[in-house]
Order: sequence, then structure tokens, then C-alpha cells
Amino acid sequence: MAPRLCSISAAARRLLGGPGSGPRDVVAVAAARFYSKDNEGSWFRSLFVHKVDPRKDAHSTLLSKKETSNLYKIQFHNVKPECLDAYNSLTEAVLPKLHLDEDYPCSLVGNWNTWYGEQDQAVHLWRFSGGYPALMDCMNKLKNNKEYLEFRKERSQMLLSRRNQLLLEFSFWNEPQPRAGPNIYELRTYKLKPGTMIEWGNNWARAIKYRQENQEAVGGFFSQIGELYVVHHLWAYKDLQSREETRNAAWRKRGWDENVYYTVPLVRHMESRIMIPLKISPLQ
Repeated sequence: MAPRLCSISAAARRLLGGPGSGPRDVVAVAAARFYSKDNEGSWFRSLFVHKVDPRKDAHSTLLSKKETSNLYKIQFHNVKPECLDAYNSLTEAVLPKLHLDEDYPCSLVGNWNTWYGEQDQAVHLWRFSGGYPALMDCMNKLKNNKEYLEFRKERSQMLLSRRNQLLLEFSFWNEPQPRAGPNIYELRTYKLKPGTMIEWGNNWARAIKYRQENQEAVGGFFSQIGELYVVHHLWAYKDLQSREETRNAAWRKRGWDENVYYTVPLVRHMESRIMIPLKISPLQ
């Protein structure tokens, strides 16, 4: 039986063929802009577990960067298998225009297809410089952007489902910067037990130094809207072998095992995605 193909409407062909900036322009502009245990633990172990002082401030105040007001949005799009190529082409034709348009206070951080993990999936990470006001400004302008509305209508026919989250970046992580490739990217997602985000942050603020030698640390984020108590760590590696060697090297550093010991009990669920960047992604 002949393979099922994703049909592309005349509107989509216009979007794909219309004038716009290519992947190289996006990367060039991006270069210019710029992680308690249950209370069932033993009494003896509790003598050695790191204690966190009770705080009254919100997680966003305690853990996020003070010198910036960046807000991030991560999108997960599950695409119909027969439509993935058409989806990628449509995305690469339209999203760079928003990234390059100075009237929109948003920029692409990274765009990927999931290689290992959920199949036929696209992941997009956006930065809104100026926080929530910038997000709302961008959303209001997009409501009147006819090309973008046409793009969304066409894209909806290619999707099985989609979800997103609004994120803040941890103060102790690097801000994601454009990088040359080729690289593969790992998005490690941790769903924490409610009430443990501060403890996670305290431990990773010390542990991140063990994961910097090969410049593999790209960015660390925690959710503000969407599913809560979710942490995303984004890493870059040359290939899967480099990933294994880099991770194994961390275990040979004194102190890394302690970080794992204290943070693993905070996690309800964890997931790893290996992702390949799209042509338009500033993170190659």
C-alpha cells in the first residue's frame, strides 16, 4: 500500500515560498542578541542530610536571575508521522520572521525534533525579553498577524497534540547562547515532589560546577505556568559517545555523587529526550 502523505494546502505553499530569512540569518541574529526525601528517612541519615532554611519568598524570587527579566516558553508538538517533513518546512519558513522582527519582543532559543524519546515530536524554546509584559505584547500582536494566523491554521492540520509551559531560568545556570554544531541535545525533565524546588536549587547551585568542563551545560529552567514543580536541564554533546564519556567523567569528581544522593529523592518522575536541531535553530 502506498505510504500516506501529508497534504499541503495552497496557503502552506505560499508560506513556504514567500520571502523570508533563512536559517543562517536566524543564527546570526541570535549570536548578536544573546535540578527531601520522604519523611520516612531514618533518624541517623537525617543527621547528614542538607537542611534548607524555611523561606517565605516565592520560588521565582529565590531561584531565578535577578539581573534579567527573561521569560521562556517551551512547546511540545506531537506531529502526525506522515506530516513531520511538511511541518518542519512550514516551521522553518515562518518562525524565523518572528525571530528577526524587532517589533516582536521574542527570540528563538532552540528548535528540535526528538530523536530518542517521543517520536515525531518537535520542541521549540522561546525567550521573551521583558518577562510577562513582553509575552502579552507578542501575543496581542500575533492576533493581528495574518501570515501567522494562516500558519497556525495550516499547522493545526498536521498535529496530534500540543502543550506548552512558561519557564524561568535558574540563577546559577548559563543563559542559553547560540552555538555552532553539529551537536545533539539532551533535554532532561524532572517532575519534583511539591515543596522541594528550593532544595533542588540549593544542591544544583553547587553541583553545576561538575558539569561545565566540556561546555555541555546549555540552560536550566523551572516551570511557572503549566505543569508545576517541573525542571528542565538542557545539555549539548557532540554525539552519544561524547555524552556517555562526559557523564561518566562527572562521577569521578568528588562531590557529584553527593549531589545525586540528595536530589534523587526529590524526584517523582524523570525523562530524557535526545534531540536533533532544525536548520533554523540558533543552537546547532
